[in-house]
Amino acid sequence: MRFSYILISEKMSEKVQPSYKVEFEGRAKIGEVMGNLISIQLKPEDFSSPLSFQMALTRIYNEVLNMMQQQPKIHYVAEVKFNDSLGNPVVIGVDFGDKIPPLSKKDVKVKVIIEFYDEE
Repeated sequence: MRFSYILISEKMSEKVQPSYKVEFEGRAKIGEVMGNLISIQLKPEDFSSPLSFQMALTRIYNEVLNMMQQQPKIHYVAEVKFNDSLGNPVVIGVDFGDKIPPLSKKDVKVKVIIEFYDEE
C-alpha cells in the first residue's frame, strides 16, 4: 500500500486543488452472470427476522419468475477483493457490461485507487 499527496491542476493559472490518494493492491475474479439476475439481491435487513426473510424469498421468487419470461442476457463482472489500511477485507463488484475485458486470465491482480479531494 502506498500513500501519496499530490497537487493537481489542469492549468497552472487555475486554483490548485489538493488531493490525497491511497492505493491498494488485491485480486479480482472475472466471471459471467445472467444480466437478468443482477436485480435479485439479498440485503442485510432481509435477515432481521424470520418474517422479513420470508418476504425476501417471496420477492426473489417473483423476480426469478419474471426473469424466466425474458431473453437471457450475459454480463461480465469482477469480484474485487483487497484489504483496507486497517486490515479489514473489502469486496466490491465491477460490472463490465456485455463485453469481457481483454485479459488473458480470469483471476487477475488489481490496483484500487481512492482519491480524496475538496468539493468546489
